[in-house]
Amino acid sequence: MKQYLALCQRIVDDGVWIENERTGKRCLTVINADLTYDVANNQFPLITTRKSFWKAAIAELLGYLRGYDSAAQFRAIGCNTWNANANDNQAWLNNPHRKGEDDMGRVYGVQGRRWQKSDGTPIDQLKKIVDDLTKGIDDRGEILTFYNPGEFDMGCLRPCMHTHTFSLLGDTLYLTSYQRSCDVPLGLNFNQVQVFTLLALMAQITGNKAGQAYHKIINAHIYEDQLELMRDVQLKRAPFASPQLKINPMIKSLEDLETWVTLDDFEVVGYEHHDAIQYPFSV
Repeated sequence: MKQYLALCQRIVDDGVWIENERTGKRCLTVINADLTYDVANNQFPLITTRKSFWKAAIAELLGYLRGYDSAAQFRAIGCNTWNANANDNQAWLNNPHRKGEDDMGRVYGVQGRRWQKSDGTPIDQLKKIVDDLTKGIDDRGEILTFYNPGEFDMGCLRPCMHTHTFSLLGDTLYLTSYQRSCDVPLGLNFNQVQVFTLLALMAQITGNKAGQAYHKIINAHIYEDQLELMRDVQLKRAPFASPQLKINPMIKSLEDLETWVTLDDFEVVGYEHHDAIQYPFSV
């Protein structure tokens, strides 16, 4: 929590105003932010200086791990974040690769589970990583990446958090996640929840202990219509202690994650928070 607030204060104090062509808004921006999450001691990085909603973040992560390519699939597991990108993005609606309503194309989990080789055959990046880590193998290339420039035109959105690298030291698993762009008031806590949960889940299903998760953000920004709420409201609040995330111990394999796991298999305990803040969202 202190890391999050320190980053917010850094942007307020040292950020540079940058025009964002996509949204038509200015962003107060810094380059390079590094956050560390203590998964080993279950210090769940859920923001306490405003009420934060964690379930959709975990639902979205489950959809990525399953390789979902439809907003309808995400809605079915409790995540609505893909509705607009799949159905209200005019450039995507006009794209000949779009298959119809709710289609997202080849984004995020599709790349992670069905990356296409030049001959058209798929590569399941995630399964290879799980198989290696279960055997205690780290070939220094246990990398799950969603960033495929050759297929950007075949999906509704480029990935923001695009690459996850797993590292095994003995029986302790670490994760380093890379994010190219981050809306700090709204998006960052969503991403923090996903980085933490991804390491916790991968350690559990591969039979390893979870260590630290490292989250690197390249472009961290606050939009101009968010600045006042961040500076004059959220940064004035004192944080509470971090809650904990409980994961159903019966989740023991990638197949479990693919088939029967739901949000009911996750619980946050000890979450104290201030009132919600309605930050504007920039599409």
